[in-house]
Amino acid sequence: MNKKIYLTVDLGFGDSGKGTIVDYLAQKTQAHTVVRFNGGAQAGHRVVMNDGREHVFSQFGSGTLAGADTFLSRFMLVEPLAMVNEAEHLESIGVPHPLSRISIDPQAPITTPFHRAVNRLKELARGDSRHGSCGMGIGETMVDLLAYPGPVIRVGDLSDRNILSNKLRFVQTTNQAKLEMLTGKLPDHPQVKEELDILYDTSWVDFLAEEYCEIGRQISIVSEGYLENILNRDGAVIFEAAQGVLLDEWYGFHPHTTWSTTTLANAEQLLHEAHYDGAVERIGISRAYSTRHGAGPLITEDEQLTQLLPDACNGDDAWQASFRSGWLDLVMLDYAVRVNHLPSDINSIALTCLDRLQELSSIKVCVGYQIHGQVVRQLPIKKNLRNLQAQEKLTALLRNAEPILEIVERPTDLLSLVEQTTNTPISILSNGPTAGDKAFVKHQERKRNRPIQVLDVSTSIQAA
Repeated sequence: MNKKIYLTVDLGFGDSGKGTIVDYLAQKTQAHTVVRFNGGAQAGHRVVMNDGREHVFSQFGSGTLAGADTFLSRFMLVEPLAMVNEAEHLESIGVPHPLSRISIDPQAPITTPFHRAVNRLKELARGDSRHGSCGMGIGETMVDLLAYPGPVIRVGDLSDRNILSNKLRFVQTTNQAKLEMLTGKLPDHPQVKEELDILYDTSWVDFLAEEYCEIGRQISIVSEGYLENILNRDGAVIFEAAQGVLLDEWYGFHPHTTWSTTTLANAEQLLHEAHYDGAVERIGISRAYSTRHGAGPLITEDEQLTQLLPDACNGDDAWQASFRSGWLDLVMLDYAVRVNHLPSDINSIALTCLDRLQELSSIKVCVGYQIHGQVVRQLPIKKNLRNLQAQEKLTALLRNAEPILEIVERPTDLLSLVEQTTNTPISILSNGPTAGDKAFVKHQERKRNRPIQVLDVSTSIQAA
């Protein structure tokens, strides 16, 4: 049996090119399945084929156009209506019967329009202090899942109209109750009325129950052991990440984070539960420059660079606001790699968007920060994982950080800096959006010769 598992993870704030790398891997390895192990319908993974076809993947795996099927694990938040819309576009560009190619764990939670409405109302109430939410209801789905694990809607409920109707009424009522904390805070804004109408219109329950049941008949809701069977098949399986490590619920920079584990921890847990002990390649993905969509720290943000490098898939929107760009931040990249060391080492890095740097007259890279007169070249990783106060302190410190920038004379120098700083080799170089613009880089397996430093925020960085 020739089996190989690829785990991918975004080493930035998202938008690092996960879709294009998964598509490349799927084509090169002829992967039979892509497994989604975190996130939800907020994903926007752009894939451009050599023949010009293009799709922004949300809930389907980004290897679909390369012929791979999709499995959504229980860690994936499923939005059925958005899934149908995505399937329609895939069919329009030549993928026959897309919904028949997707299999879903029955325990995967459902994101509803009620979750989305409350999510948007909370962001509107925050005014200029938004958290940077994508406005898709991901966080509110997780709030309900943690508080009411029994009554929340899961994919396994899509086959029973009575169960769906009862649970939809519960979800609608539960999310109406969340508005108590917003009393007097909602602005006079047309979007407010639109979202309130969704929350209080009882006809939504019947509509959603009917739509969800129909979708449940078209997808494959699998039984326990399905992933183990996939992993035992001959060929390659690619685990596709969502969002980015720097947005992780515990390791990101609170409060500008997601309600999701964005490291490889979920993927590793799924492999463990499936008793997989074969070959695994763990690939971290990073752009050759920094980007961020939504509020929160971007230390190397450069307004001129943002204007010079408009993004093909991301732009300003009503919820995440502007898409920002900056120079490659090696401090953040090193932090993301070290955070992922906690579940497992990243074997290599895929560096994307190198072609965009060719448009620039000069290239810079951030090698450290100045914070209150102190030079910081490595961010601390807290010892106590579930300590959001520590992460909030770190976020506050970063608001005072100034990047230490160096000019990179040659592209090869940039690659060397990435490898030296992260102590991780580069395995894939991407010079454009298609698989034909990418290439594997041969390298010898490199063992870490620098210890993983685990620190409290009570170290000298805080004292500064």
